[in-house]
Amino acid sequence: MSELLRSVLDGLTALALAIGLPFADGGPPPLAHGYVEGEYLRIAAPSAGMLESLPVARGARVAAGAPLFAIDRATAMAERDRLAAALAQARAQRADLATGKRPQEMAVLTAQKARAEAALRYSTAELSRQQELVARRVSSPDKLDQARAAHDRDRGHLAEAEAQLAVAALSARPEQLRAADEAVIQAEAALVQADRRLVDLAPVAPVAALVDDTLYNPGEWVPAGSPVVSLLPPERVKLVLFVPETAVATVSPGSSLSVHCDGCPPDLSARVTRIASQAEYTPPVIYSVGSREKLVFRVEAVPDRPLNPGLPVDVWPAGAGR
Repeated sequence: MSELLRSVLDGLTALALAIGLPFADGGPPPLAHGYVEGEYLRIAAPSAGMLESLPVARGARVAAGAPLFAIDRATAMAERDRLAAALAQARAQRADLATGKRPQEMAVLTAQKARAEAALRYSTAELSRQQELVARRVSSPDKLDQARAAHDRDRGHLAEAEAQLAVAALSARPEQLRAADEAVIQAEAALVQADRRLVDLAPVAPVAALVDDTLYNPGEWVPAGSPVVSLLPPERVKLVLFVPETAVATVSPGSSLSVHCDGCPPDLSARVTRIASQAEYTPPVIYSVGSREKLVFRVEAVPDRPLNPGLPVDVWPAGAGR
């Protein structure tokens, strides 16, 4: 209900109560006058874009989860695909850091180790032969020194090959692995955000409701946060009543009221859900017996069946005749 209509109805209701208009059918006067009010759900998209589709129409009823509209998602889909690829890359890098060298690289290092072992065996044998020859005074000490140097060199090459092979089998350093884990978490969060954005650009009905209004047509540009569809769930329809100060003590939250309106069934009732803590439409005069009769309290009640917002109603305490 618009603010203007609400203000007009509030004013008329307060006026009727203030001047004490009699009830039309000559029965006991109603406890209070009021109107039906709806609390609407205005569904919007968080991002601007062209309205791509609008599968609902004014006056239709939609079930919970039914699609309401869709904003153009081409850019959002492309961004989502990019983030999905970034996540795959981060996971692959993390796995690569945890597995060490590839089998082919390990084979190369193994072959290098075997070559170093063969060279050491040869230099070891040559050293032994030179030692025997020098002991028999057949060879010179220089050749023995050369054989000993070659042996030490080949032993160092073998140690180097063994170390390289051992390092190649290791995963990355713990710090690198933690950094890779953080990169994966960051990429996953970005992808979740992109998926959520796609959902927000094509919202569905949160509850079963009446489509009260559609505010844009397909092909129009929708600003960010601007409502596209207005829904009215049946459970969000309530009665707004204005109970005189002299009668407000007779109602309390949970009280049952008998409701009358044009064209409504005779057994219509409502349950009080809220009573305002302060009076409304208080005249700017000092309180007196006369001014107290003009004070009304806003009371809200839930009808036992759906009613159209804006419909004027009169209520009586449950069981009271009219």
